Amino acid sequence: MYNLKWGIFILFSVTKTLWAQDIDWDKINSRTILNIVMPSNADQNRYHSDVVQIGDYNKSDLLINAKTSITVQQFGDYNTLFFINSFTDKETKSSIVTEGNNNIIDITGSNRISEGMQVNVKGDNKTIFMRNY
Repeated sequence: MYNLKWGIFILFSVTKTLWAQDIDWDKINSRTILNIVMPSNADQNRYHSDVVQIGDYNKSDLLINAKTSITVQQFGDYNTLFFINSFTDKETKSSIVTEGNNNIIDITGSNRISEGMQVNVKGDNKTIFMRNY
């Protein structure tokens, strides 16, 4: 429970400006926190990246171009994500969710096939290598 509270504190510390008077603090729990931290698409710029990590020793390395919209959520411990599409100017929208421990996702490149890609990993000790050229 201590890690969850610490994770929620960090989420509020590093996210975009949240106005305290607009939040009903009594209704925040593990199910509603993502709705508060990650605003709706209407509130965001056209291209953005949002990373939420709850757990210990999670890592996300994103080397992305200016036309990339990516949402990353990692729940668990020792999860690693490498997402690289900085060598292209293609518009990319992706969503990656990892639930479990010790998972590795390594994605390089973007193309028509990977447009709108959603990757959901549930379980432990999974590895995904994806190359889009």
